[in-house]
Amino acid sequence: MLFNSIDFAIFLPIVFSMYWLIKNYKLQNLLIILASYIFYGWWDWRFLSLIIFSTLVDYFVGLKISKEKNEVNRKFFLWGSILVNLGFLGFFKYYNFFIDNFTTAFSFFGSNISPTSLNIILPVGISFYTFQTLSYTIDVYKNKIKPTEDFFAFAAFVSFFPQLVAGPIERASNLLPQFYKKRSFKYDKAVDGMRQILWGLFKKIVIADNCAQLANEIFQNHSDLNGSTLVLGALFFTFQIYGDFSGYSDIAIGTARLFGFNLMQNFAFPYFSRDIGEFWRRWHISLSSWFRDYVYIPLGGSRGGTWVTIRNIFIIFLVSAFWHGANWTFLAWGFLNACYFLPLMLTQNNRKNLNTVAQGNIFPTIVELFQMGLTFCLTAFAWIFFRSENITEALKYTGKIFSKSLFEFPDHFGGISALTTLIIICCFMLVEWFGREQKYAIEKLGGTWKPIFRYATYYAIVFVILWFGGEEQKFIYFQF
Repeated sequence: MLFNSIDFAIFLPIVFSMYWLIKNYKLQNLLIILASYIFYGWWDWRFLSLIIFSTLVDYFVGLKISKEKNEVNRKFFLWGSILVNLGFLGFFKYYNFFIDNFTTAFSFFGSNISPTSLNIILPVGISFYTFQTLSYTIDVYKNKIKPTEDFFAFAAFVSFFPQLVAGPIERASNLLPQFYKKRSFKYDKAVDGMRQILWGLFKKIVIADNCAQLANEIFQNHSDLNGSTLVLGALFFTFQIYGDFSGYSDIAIGTARLFGFNLMQNFAFPYFSRDIGEFWRRWHISLSSWFRDYVYIPLGGSRGGTWVTIRNIFIIFLVSAFWHGANWTFLAWGFLNACYFLPLMLTQNNRKNLNTVAQGNIFPTIVELFQMGLTFCLTAFAWIFFRSENITEALKYTGKIFSKSLFEFPDHFGGISALTTLIIICCFMLVEWFGREQKYAIEKLGGTWKPIFRYATYYAIVFVILWFGGEEQKFIYFQF
């Protein structure tokens, strides 16, 4: 079920009404489980068995780990959970990738083999809920949290439909305790949730979907277009993936707030970052922090000397890239970002920009403007590899950008729609800039205005969504 669909527009009010008619929080948890399974099963009910199995495994493993005093047995149960969860993830997401590359490697040395490839359908959101349950088990093992004995609270935590298929990847320490206590309806909190949902829908339907049509056209026909047009294609995809993914996160966080839950912020205006280190603290925060806490720090982080630091940086970026999908283009994207990040780490400047750019001011300084521009260009260049079908196509695309055709006038494509989209992007970024010190851009928009002007602004956003909304596109991160 898509957030930007009629199905969800019907589903959400029904579940919302039933939820708040129920006064007992345990019955509310049961309703959340049922609603979440319906929400997920709307794509393919067969994959519900994976979520249920993962829930059962990690629930009982958590209890067993906490009761075991023998460290060997504790590790046995921990690795059992890790192998089961990553085993499912590896099979559904990476089986054919490894088989195809295994075949290619043997062919390179003159041997022809024909291993069996399978027509495997990737379960929606498997990477997200797998990491969420894994973090629970690991935290129980490390004694950071106590395991829950409330199975239904745990099942609701794993399957919570607002963030089930594309995050944020919540930690049990934040979300799980919220299922243990009574929740009461708060009007102000619900209004704030609706406001964030509205902004998320704007990002997805107006920004991402319009950019998607233009980016797809340019990437699919890049061999026939000049360098300046390909730069526009990269620009459109850069805003497509931001509008798409951060839009989903806004809708998820806002929807959770309607039900009395607080989810972590997943995007913090990343395109206003002054260096790559700051960008990765602001982009897909739940995943970046997951890899930091469960991969980078256990490997030794930056505490083991220069070469260990370099090794760990490349590991963390390549593993993160491979999490996104079984394609060499993702690994190239991760490798580029590791190369961007490495100089900052080695010079100990990776945590230089911890505050919001131009905090308390309307305009950035010239230096900040240059830093943001450079970081944005590096990021947009890396997105080309992320978007391309394969490495060969990515190299052709980037090669043409750095040809003399870069200085030609862009080829005709999209016409007025391309110009309109660029204008909308500029207006969008202006709103984002003035709201960059908030959790989302319009969090406090019109807060001190008279109601008639405030609601007129909200209705204007609704009008823009309906008028300028692009052709419906699936959320990009559903494939991960």
